[in-house]
Amino acid sequence: MPAIVEWFFPEGLYTIAMIGVFAVGAFTIKFPVSIAMAFAAIAGALIGGAGFPLRHLVEGMFGYLDTILVIATAMIFMKTAESTGLLEGLAAWIIRKFRKKPAFLSMGLMFIIMVPGMITGSSTAAVLTTGALVAPVLLQLGVCPHRAAAAIAMGAIFGMIAPPVNLPAMIIGGGIDMPYSGFGIPLIICTLPLAIFTAFLFIYPPLKKGDFSESGLEAELKRMEREPLSFRLFIPLLVLIVLFAVERVFPSHWPSLGMPLIFLLAAASALFSGVKWHPLQTVISAINDALPVMGILMGVGMFIQIMTLIGVRGFVTVSAIALPKWLLYVGIGVSIPLFGAVSAFGSASVLGVPFVLALLGHNEIIVASALSLIAGLGDLMPPTALAGIFSAKVVREDNYLKVLRCCIFPAILTALWGIAIILLANKLAVFLF
Repeated sequence: MPAIVEWFFPEGLYTIAMIGVFAVGAFTIKFPVSIAMAFAAIAGALIGGAGFPLRHLVEGMFGYLDTILVIATAMIFMKTAESTGLLEGLAAWIIRKFRKKPAFLSMGLMFIIMVPGMITGSSTAAVLTTGALVAPVLLQLGVCPHRAAAAIAMGAIFGMIAPPVNLPAMIIGGGIDMPYSGFGIPLIICTLPLAIFTAFLFIYPPLKKGDFSESGLEAELKRMEREPLSFRLFIPLLVLIVLFAVERVFPSHWPSLGMPLIFLLAAASALFSGVKWHPLQTVISAINDALPVMGILMGVGMFIQIMTLIGVRGFVTVSAIALPKWLLYVGIGVSIPLFGAVSAFGSASVLGVPFVLALLGHNEIIVASALSLIAGLGDLMPPTALAGIFSAKVVREDNYLKVLRCCIFPAILTALWGIAIILLANKLAVFLF
């Protein structure tokens, strides 16, 4: 009862008002999520007595500038790999190599779907690049459209959470001054088993039956093999791996370039790949694809800044810490994905940080990794449902709700897996660290 009464204190009313303004803007007026969050931030400042704090709005807008630069440059790298034919050629090679081994082919296709998310930290990037690339192949292999879209949506989310780039974990770490270091193995534990399970759930059954047209698949593979795989074609990927590895292996003897510069250098090395492509058009296409995600991060930054200014963020943090343990885990499994309908990144910041603070007795790195996994499910939550909607589009499925229905079981399993990892965080920490 006292917890309910607290919501009638000023900060609780401010929270309800900000969420209400966002809901009206995004779901009723149909503003883009980023614009709706900006209006919610302004409304919160006015209601909270802060007037129109332009400085805070601008400061919040650029609060995630580092993350925005990572997304933009990573998308440029992915579009470069797509323009040179590396992505299609590599996918075609994997399919030819394992087409008679359905189990390995299922996992290989899931890995291909995940790769852009692993590099960019965005499920949307994964769906729009390798998701769109793999979709015709899945359909040719006999996977029905809504199950193919579900596989792409879940794979994109797992890719977004898998290392090396996990934006929700970075956001959570930034909220508690925890560096993004040591997350690699915990994130693999969070995502790899779920990715394998999803591959066997959606992709493996039709492949095992072998009920598909060899001629149709062959035609699709020939289309994908417009550029034969060669060493020069792999130059951007090799440069990316080497720069990441050298920075981590020789930190005291190698300058810290930062992720954005590494992605740009790797993309620029594609000029030596021996393939004719248009760098300017590729960069423009990459930025256009990344703009919605970057806009959401700017809106999230403004939203969080005003929440902090008028005391709402502290109110949410205290409320989370005050929850009894059993209700805390229920809250994690339910509230984080639901708030992700606003944005998975916003959910990580607004709710992820308080829940990490509420679980300070557990290993912070593993807890943040698990919370980022659960936050990723926000990309399945309607009405935004970015992963679900875009996945439906790439398989030409008109009703994206069919896709979301297929995702219900793996999504519930994902939330339970994340909570289980939190419960076992200290034991895993002893084993891993």
